[in-house]
Amino acid sequence: MKVVGLKCRICGKEFPAEALYTCDNCFGPLEVVYDWEWIKENVSKEKIEKGPKTLWRYKDFLPVEAEPVDLGAGYTRFIKAENLGEVLGLKNLYLLDDSTNPTYSFKDRVVSVAVTKAKEFGMKALGCASTGNLAGSLAAHAAKAKLPAYIFVPAGIEKNKIIQALVHGAKVIEVEGTYDDANRLATEVAEEHPDWGFVNINLRPYYAEGSKTLAYETAERLGWELPDQVVVPMASGALLCAIHRGFKDLIRVGLVDEKDVVFNGCQPEGFPIVRAVKEGKPVTPIREIKTIVHSLAIGNPADGIFAKEIIEKSGGYAEDPSDLEVIEAVKLLAKTEGIFTELAGGVTVAGLKRLVEEGRIDKSDVVVIYLTGNGLKTSEALVDYLETTVRIKPRLEEFEEVVA
Repeated sequence: MKVVGLKCRICGKEFPAEALYTCDNCFGPLEVVYDWEWIKENVSKEKIEKGPKTLWRYKDFLPVEAEPVDLGAGYTRFIKAENLGEVLGLKNLYLLDDSTNPTYSFKDRVVSVAVTKAKEFGMKALGCASTGNLAGSLAAHAAKAKLPAYIFVPAGIEKNKIIQALVHGAKVIEVEGTYDDANRLATEVAEEHPDWGFVNINLRPYYAEGSKTLAYETAERLGWELPDQVVVPMASGALLCAIHRGFKDLIRVGLVDEKDVVFNGCQPEGFPIVRAVKEGKPVTPIREIKTIVHSLAIGNPADGIFAKEIIEKSGGYAEDPSDLEVIEAVKLLAKTEGIFTELAGGVTVAGLKRLVEEGRIDKSDVVVIYLTGNGLKTSEALVDYLETTVRIKPRLEEFEEVVA
């Protein structure tokens, strides 16, 4: 068995590999502990390259033994962004684009792993707290797994994301308040129903491991080399931590040479992790949420202290562009690379632009940025910032007037 158990990320106390997520000693978060000798003996570049073109080509690195609940997520588009790079002044800019996953966001990676683990544990239902993307992904995977799903979202998120969850048959509960309010209620429900698998609560240690596959894909698509710098969107901070962990995994088993990758993180304006990095202070929660970027709007980021530590130790930085900068960045990416990303991707591109302008990224650096969702999910937020259509009569002369 490759999974040895769980361990507290704060005090180091060890636990069995069960549906646990909080240390009973210090209340710290738990993470999966692996038998690395087993993994070294079983993993190889050749085996991975012969595997399915999904995240499950990296199954030897993931905390499951059961047959995957697999919709085909992962191994998404990896693009050398020459046009965007030219605008920003970067020679080696790459985009890992998860907008093409089955439910059009990176959440399909984590949910596929978590739902597989829930089936392994014999759980009777699934659930989550979500700002949108996770809702759609969990609903789809629950349908595939033949399990009921209960999804808690803050009232007022984009309708497209709720529709995506509803169409798969999930029960969606809008909670009056913020994501943190929805998450608190979901946690209470998870404690009341221990045989239900809440993917980002009692299954969180396993769920978080799915994001490591973004790191594995980055290295594989770069010819089994690590980039110089990465730029990662942050909500809870878990994605940045998982990518960091994924690079370390590859180094540990000898699939890539050791290299210090610079980690940069991006959040909407005024959010806790970026503010802590910029001010050199601890990560402190915020209650008042003011942003159109709902998918990153977590005022109390569970992995914030760990994300901040990684950014600072790697020599990276953090940026928090304004909503208007985010919208302009979404448009810039679309106009240069033909990719319509959701607002979280706009945060990443806008943050990258700032980092380049500040001289924190060299023009020759190999830079990878992560686009976590599809723009059609957040199109409502863009409508007022786009040019209107032009209406003419079906006459050539009128068209010529338009292009004159």
